[in-house]
Amino acid sequence: MSKILVTGGLGYIGSHTVVALQNAGYEVVIIDDLSNTDIDFLDRITSITNIKPTYFEIDLKNQEKVNDFFQQNNVDGIIHFAAYKAVGESVEKPLMYYRNNLVGLLNVLDAMKDFDTDNIIFSSSCTVYGQADKMPIDEKTPLKKPESPYGKTKQMGEEILEDFSSAFDKNVICLRYFNPVGAHQTAKIGELPKGVPNNLIPYVTQTAAGIRETLSVWGDDYPTRDGTAIRDYIDVNDLADAHVKAINRLVEKKNKSKLEFFNLGTGTGSTVLEVVNAFENANDLKLNYQIKERRAGDIIEAYADNSFAENELGWQPKTTLAESMRTAWEWQKGLEK
Repeated sequence: MSKILVTGGLGYIGSHTVVALQNAGYEVVIIDDLSNTDIDFLDRITSITNIKPTYFEIDLKNQEKVNDFFQQNNVDGIIHFAAYKAVGESVEKPLMYYRNNLVGLLNVLDAMKDFDTDNIIFSSSCTVYGQADKMPIDEKTPLKKPESPYGKTKQMGEEILEDFSSAFDKNVICLRYFNPVGAHQTAKIGELPKGVPNNLIPYVTQTAAGIRETLSVWGDDYPTRDGTAIRDYIDVNDLADAHVKAINRLVEKKNKSKLEFFNLGTGTGSTVLEVVNAFENANDLKLNYQIKERRAGDIIEAYADNSFAENELGWQPKTTLAESMRTAWEWQKGLEK
């Protein structure tokens, strides 16, 4: 049984990936500093899989503790989620984002080098493309300077990994996510933002639950079919499945080069208002929303060409937007109890 370290494994995408890895027969070790999640996600994961993952509360910025972990634990691969991820917050607190997202990654890579761990999957983002010149976005789309410090940390992370892979002969897969949505079918794990949500769906579900008075739709004057921005909303369970297929590829030595990139999206874009309507229709309720002025830094549209992931990883998203909206609401309702 291969052992996989999942950093940030109690977070939103991390927790779903831990479940998928355990269901696929992997032994999972989690590192999380609980800065954007709660410890009860460990029990939530265990209640789904009936297997309690080994867990260490470690701040990855602490190199000594990272080295201690690797000294005592041999792992066959790493899936590196641990990072701050709020675009708006990163603009206000850039140093916090650079320090956390880059120093944590560097410490993990140093330990990989020193303790002979060969495989890492990096949680990247479609923000590395900026506002692409054409749609859909494939892996050969030129990268542009990201709009936020968060996006820059993802682009820098990829550049660091490119040099790391080349210098030390390590296997790296960078997975560029589009917009993760939904929750586990059991409603036992889902997205739990601390403070005011930065992503659309938690804001939608919190508005539906009465936690937020209104949902702000930022701009209705974009050159799109209804004037609102277009994004590619990919279900978190489909994302988790892609991570299992990616780690399989590295563990089974099926990667075609030392450094690979894959876009993870549905292949189609939805406008903000289409998402609002999908949520209302899936859950038979009405949302109170208001059109506001555009936010600075928001791009018009972004959606993936996912054919490379389909051909190379054998991965295809299976979950409809309606189903993602249903599970997101079931998760939110469970939090209210």
